[in-house]
Amino acid sequence: MWGKTTTIGKLGYQFMQRGHKVLLGAGDTFRAAAVDQLQIWSERTGAGFFSKGMNTDPAAVAYEATALGIKEGYDVVIIDTAGRLHTKINLMNELGKIRRSIGKALDGAPHDVVLVLDATTGQNAIEQCKQFMAATEVQSLALTKLDGTAKGGVALGISDQFHIPIKYIGLGESMDQLQVFNRRAFVESLFQR
Repeated sequence: MWGKTTTIGKLGYQFMQRGHKVLLGAGDTFRAAAVDQLQIWSERTGAGFFSKGMNTDPAAVAYEATALGIKEGYDVVIIDTAGRLHTKINLMNELGKIRRSIGKALDGAPHDVVLVLDATTGQNAIEQCKQFMAATEVQSLALTKLDGTAKGGVALGISDQFHIPIKYIGLGESMDQLQVFNRRAFVESLFQR
């Protein structure tokens, strides 16, 4: 299955296709294989990669990746953070710490905080978004796993309730299957069989 880390890899690929120099930072240091998965995506796409390994401080990873991005002239730094956090208060607090660390490395950063939602999650996604909004300022949404039977209609409610635009949708696992969200096409797809 593909989700958050895969979306980050595909997002990095999109920026690179537009001519940007991209660095991927492995801040999901809690999930087994997350660091390895992001490194594979950096190799597939040609993006730079920064990691401190598993079970390290995600805020330190975020700070150092951002600082490295500045030092080495990267145009875009994308930090992967732990995903299914909303039921664990200490991990949600970690998101705030990560945000502050990035801001210390680059004033005004992060410039976009994207919450990646699984289209198969359903109503649980509303609670997930609520908790993430309490921990950090989510600025946009990416909806993944829309290649199956899931329609992802809950994302419209989330976007409306929390005033967060849906920016990307994932329609498959390959690099080119992350699309910029098209409101009209999405709504029409909800009513198709």
